Amino acid sequence: MELLGQAVASVPGVSGVRIEAGELVAQAARDSLLSVMTTLRDDPRLAFEQMMDLCGVDWPERGERFDVVYNLLSVSLNQRVRVIITTDPNTPVPSVHTVWPVATWWEREAWDLFGIAFSGQPDLRRILTDYGFEGHPLRKDFPMTGYVEVRYDEDRKQVINEPVRLTQDFRSFDFMSPWEAMTTLPGDEKVFTERGAEQAKG
Repeated sequence: MELLGQAVASVPGVSGVRIEAGELVAQAARDSLLSVMTTLRDDPRLAFEQMMDLCGVDWPERGERFDVVYNLLSVSLNQRVRVIITTDPNTPVPSVHTVWPVATWWEREAWDLFGIAFSGQPDLRRILTDYGFEGHPLRKDFPMTGYVEVRYDEDRKQVINEPVRLTQDFRSFDFMSPWEAMTTLPGDEKVFTERGAEQAKG
């Protein structure tokens, strides 16, 4: 793995290489992504023929809040590498669909769920959320309840989208555990009856 790390580190555009949990991780410059990926695929020392997946990671406290993570596999050499680049919501990442055509599906997913744009991607449509969905649900600042709810309206006899309305009952929480809140357990009434009878005798 150290030899592989040295080979990956020698690729122009790779800014750093490290080993995490027994896996090789390379940090790359966003602007050099296409040349880095092409070299990783075509260099016979590396031969990463397959891109297994692509995913996003959201770090909202950073300026470039998104990590875009590429997991590559060399079938012929039985080796793997993870390539990470960073970007922000307004800066597109070069699409690698010309290097690995399967990237189209993963880039669409990253766009749909995180809002990460990919320049040069001809098919950047949502892939998991519904038509007309607003926002990107895997961003850390996306509300757990979403912005709209879908329900069947009995009066209109159709499915409708409307803003989420949380009732007060839903938002009030009882933080007492069930065992603290329960003063009488099922079956205790027999004990209280027997105690009352004993006190009456005494």
